[in-house]
Amino acid sequence: MEPVFKMSRQEKTAMILRYLHRCKRYFAAGLVCACLSMILNAVTPQIIRITVDSILGAAETSETPSSTLLSAQSALQRIGGWLGKEDWGSLLSPAALRANAVSALWMAACAVLAVAVLRGFCSYGQRMYLAKGSEAFVKGIRDDLYNHIQRLSFAWHTAHSTGDMIQRCTSDVDIIRRFVCNQLMEVVRTVFLIVLYLSIMFSMNVKLSLVALAFIPVVGISSGVFYRRISSRFKLADEAEGALTTCAQENLTGVRVVRAFGRERYEVERFNEKNEAFSRLWIRLGKLLSVYWASGTLLTCLQVMTIILVGTWETVHGGMTLGEFLAFVTYNEALTWPVRALGRVLSDMSKAGVSMDRVGYILRAPEEEDDPQAQEMPQAGDIVFNHVSFGYEGQPVLRDVSFTIPQGSTFAILGATGSGKSTMVHLLTRLYDLKEGEGSITLGGVDIRHLRRAQLRRRIGLVLQEPFLFSRTIRENIAATHPQASEADLRHAAAVACVDEAITEFADGYETLVGERGVTLSGGQKQRVAIARTLLSGAPVMVFDDSLSAVDAQTDAKIRQALKKNLKGITTILISHRVTTLMQADRILVLDGGRVADIGTHSQLIARPGIYKEIYDIQMSSDDRRWLDGETEGTAQKGGER
Repeated sequence: MEPVFKMSRQEKTAMILRYLHRCKRYFAAGLVCACLSMILNAVTPQIIRITVDSILGAAETSETPSSTLLSAQSALQRIGGWLGKEDWGSLLSPAALRANAVSALWMAACAVLAVAVLRGFCSYGQRMYLAKGSEAFVKGIRDDLYNHIQRLSFAWHTAHSTGDMIQRCTSDVDIIRRFVCNQLMEVVRTVFLIVLYLSIMFSMNVKLSLVALAFIPVVGISSGVFYRRISSRFKLADEAEGALTTCAQENLTGVRVVRAFGRERYEVERFNEKNEAFSRLWIRLGKLLSVYWASGTLLTCLQVMTIILVGTWETVHGGMTLGEFLAFVTYNEALTWPVRALGRVLSDMSKAGVSMDRVGYILRAPEEEDDPQAQEMPQAGDIVFNHVSFGYEGQPVLRDVSFTIPQGSTFAILGATGSGKSTMVHLLTRLYDLKEGEGSITLGGVDIRHLRRAQLRRRIGLVLQEPFLFSRTIRENIAATHPQASEADLRHAAAVACVDEAITEFADGYETLVGERGVTLSGGQKQRVAIARTLLSGAPVMVFDDSLSAVDAQTDAKIRQALKKNLKGITTILISHRVTTLMQADRILVLDGGRVADIGTHSQLIARPGIYKEIYDIQMSSDDRRWLDGETEGTAQKGGER
């Protein structure tokens, strides 16, 4: 279920203005071009009006020029004065136009063409500047979202599905962009258009203009009713899209598991179920949209029919000329679509409102914060767990755990699944923080809650059981912790992790692409590449969280020997289910149900009854004992990934 979060109108407005501020010059230029284009578009009906009334003889009964014609004469007179042609104004007199009808028609055609060319330039500027503003606007949102997500806590990430977060950062952001950069700009453009055209229409015929104006509130009220009904349905559709995205993302990520267990049919049915629910919601939404647009079309037809009837009556009875009637109908037609589009703007407003709530939920999530009086990271020191207790959502995992890891030692942790081994690593790296009363963890005598997370995590190298490799080359994956590392250092880290030889066997060697775009590495190879990546970081504390589980015992031993040789002076923490991985550690901690069951060296632990002794006896077959005693090279298959 999606977390409930709703921004106020003021917060949404502030959010839009914050990102618009970065690209305001583009939108300002685009709006200027749009307004100029509309003004030029208003000129064309006036040219048609003059042509019909003065050139084609429709106004022969009156020698009094219209106000539009007088304005055109005045403008042409001024232009002629600048060019030394004072008689140009007389060219637009009714008598002159009728006397030279053919020339006047050519002049009208050229005027229409000139206006169209100028409109073309304005339209180009409008689209270009709005496109630049649109991309700058959405880039700002994406940058802030991505940067903010990088600073959210590990607990926040584990509580939210990846597919839903991706949908919020892509589809929802795009909905906001379309509304702000297209629909909101369309509102400004429509308001300017209504004011401009109604001013011209009222100057031609007040009665007919009032008829046209009467339909605008009707369209506005119907759009408002539609807006209230559509908002909740858009929210449900967005949630369904997030669930559908999550389903697809999980299937693609877990493709190996799906294939291995023959779950294709189940996954298809699961996807179809969510897809069907998503489709039903959009079909319901489509029905509502259809009703709205159909009713809008009916209102538009009624308005046009009314304008034609009233306008014809006015023309026949001398209330306006034929040219004025044709120009009026043109202006009315030009107003029809923008006014109807207000409904679409309101529907997009509802979608954008839901999307802003969903995006705002991420942006409002609290980031990880360091102690304002955070201390500098100590160069070295012991790691001490002092009466640590911790749980997830009220379920206790660690119970009063206390132990010390001396600096430079190798410390091992053994325990059953769910005993809290990985939780201790998460606490040590501050992926989770201890609360007051839950004990403390110190490094070099300093409580890690008083250290900066970034510094702490740079000083602790971590290799997980299921390492994540980026869809890049093997070289880039290993060098992720130290991009400036030399070739020799990189190869040395790979050699210590016993993966250099395997890498060189690939056709492209270290330039081999891994992940979706390249060769898929085996589980053991991935773990060893991750070990090499951590070794290259040179961190003074290294944690291997069951990171040798996918290699055989012989390769495990080689890696441990190489680590012991190359990690002198480095505090090493080994976590594993395999006794052979832990037995050479300086001290071994045994966890049972979140408590410290035992602690000591390998020889001490097998000398007394307990969990460690039981696991040792179970895991150590006779072949394993001979291999450990050096009687044989072992029974593990060479190359050794399971």
